[in-house]
Amino acid sequence: MSESFEFHLNAQPEGGAFPFSRLRLFAHRLMQLPALGRLKPLVRRALMVTEPAGRLFIKREPTRVAYCRDDVITVLSANLWHDWPRYRRLFQRLEAFARLVETEKVDILLLQEVARTPDVQVDQWLAERLDMAYVYSRANGHHRGIGFEEGLAVFSHFPLDTPRIRQLRPNFEPFARRLVLGADVKTPRGSLPVFSVHLSLLPRHNAAQVHHLQSWVASITEGRPALIGGDFNAHEHASQITRMQRTWLDVFRYLHPHADGTTHELRLPWRSQASRRRLDYIFLYPGSCQWKVLEACHLDAPGCRHSDHRAVLAKIAVDL
Repeated sequence: MSESFEFHLNAQPEGGAFPFSRLRLFAHRLMQLPALGRLKPLVRRALMVTEPAGRLFIKREPTRVAYCRDDVITVLSANLWHDWPRYRRLFQRLEAFARLVETEKVDILLLQEVARTPDVQVDQWLAERLDMAYVYSRANGHHRGIGFEEGLAVFSHFPLDTPRIRQLRPNFEPFARRLVLGADVKTPRGSLPVFSVHLSLLPRHNAAQVHHLQSWVASITEGRPALIGGDFNAHEHASQITRMQRTWLDVFRYLHPHADGTTHELRLPWRSQASRRRLDYIFLYPGSCQWKVLEACHLDAPGCRHSDHRAVLAKIAVDL
């Protein structure tokens, strides 16, 4: 059994780092002003929130045998809905999600909105509950500073290696970030790069982040196949998604070209009908390999919805 530990990676794209050191210097000088002494605790919390992403928590080895059988990999992508600051039914939703993972015999999880609250650190809770290897990075907030943060995670019933993280531009720095977190999953057939991603709600930012994501994944994989899953916050008819579908395989649409793909519903008080959109995807970057998509579907946890998003499941045979 391996222990989880913490280390740092640079998440900033080249030439794009926010001058965090200048911000700290400015805040330090601000706190020296006698009239602002009472604001010191608030300024310290704000500085923690503005810290760059890149602090990773990782447990490289799972503690039990993988589910994978007959060279088929089952992957599930899910936005776990942190629901800050109310955290409604959080433990109930987490337990329902864990049962869904066990029922579907999922090998790899690609997760978004993985929360750390005063009551639970969801990444560690799931790792213990499911006996999986994992890597987690904060994206926004700061657990020690304000008692809450949320981020991305990759979980696996196989060993994990070579964790990677990238901040996708543009962002509302220094207080908000959009990231992609990846790792190499050491499957019985070979090493498979996987990535969890959560993109911006703003269309222009979203389109630029999709382009950045594609370029970065291509540079990492170097012709190897990869799985990319997450909350893209863009409907499949958005131009950036349709462009991506030309080079990356949308596994759900590959098997279900005309099915209802809704993964998120938003009900507004002034509208009689909910806004129904497909925001969550699993993409296969084919690389130079043989692959076959055996199953793809959208799921809710039985008995209790785990999130305001449906999860995306795929079963894929990849010859690495």
